[in-house]
Amino acid sequence: MTAASSENAGPEHPAPPPPPALDRLRIGSAPDSWGVWFPDDDRQVPWQRFLDEVAEAGYSWIELGPYGYLPTDPARLGDEVSRRGLSVSAGTVFTSLHRGPAVWDATWEHVSRVAGLTRAMGAEHLVVIPSFWRDDKTAEIIEDRELTAEQWRHLATGMERLGREVRDRYGLGIAVHPHADTHIDGEENVARFLDATDPEAVGLCLDTGHYAYCGGDSVKLIETYGERIGYLHLKQVDPDILADVVADGVPFGPAVARGVMCEPPRGVPALEPVLTAAQGLGVDLFAIVEQDMYPCEPDRPYPIAERTRRFLRGCGA
Repeated sequence: MTAASSENAGPEHPAPPPPPALDRLRIGSAPDSWGVWFPDDDRQVPWQRFLDEVAEAGYSWIELGPYGYLPTDPARLGDEVSRRGLSVSAGTVFTSLHRGPAVWDATWEHVSRVAGLTRAMGAEHLVVIPSFWRDDKTAEIIEDRELTAEQWRHLATGMERLGREVRDRYGLGIAVHPHADTHIDGEENVARFLDATDPEAVGLCLDTGHYAYCGGDSVKLIETYGERIGYLHLKQVDPDILADVVADGVPFGPAVARGVMCEPPRGVPALEPVLTAAQGLGVDLFAIVEQDMYPCEPDRPYPIAERTRRFLRGCGA
């Protein structure tokens, strides 16, 4: 063999193996990643543009977002999503069940509308977000940051009732979403909530960004309460901006406007170990990218969504 042929025999260092396939995770995105927080707002992109761009960015699954942003007629919405090659993974509802039985009727009126549309779209999940203790725009304190023992009982029994009613009437499972500036936020309150509720009725939506925002460790949560996690939201937090937000006592809405939620891999938590831990649960999970960006310029979301999808493919998802 000549020197030249020896040089051409092959690379001295073989290419690294591809990441393991995360084949139990179904990747999607949500209106939130396009800066959509409200059913109607002049600073949000039209719903047609969201649907066009989320499909073009490489996602197959979407959430409904705030009820009324996407068409609420099932036939029309079904046509709009299917002709773009999309499917719906979940709807989202907002609750204040810690206030007791007096709020049940109003809660169910809201939930039933969203659950009906979610079921009609063939989805099986309802993400449940607890109410805020301070206004996410004005920072006005709406109620005490800490719940009383009685309010914790109302919250637990109310969520259990909601989970059973939604399952029995609509065939959906609820996934309660720990969220910044709510009473279900960081490690202590999430553990308290999970320990107080029936696993058969109440699941958890782990939002990696909100949990990090509130000081939680997503991998630890998956390892500790993995059987309760029925749904994932993927996002990251910019640790430098978060440090300023915490130091200044900034409410969640203005914190988002500062850019506290960032695209991967620029923030925390690192998503690779989170995805690996979720894959290790051995169950099929939706993993929905949800980067809070309200308000934002209309041309900003699509490039971020495309880069994020590429990043997740590089992780094996």
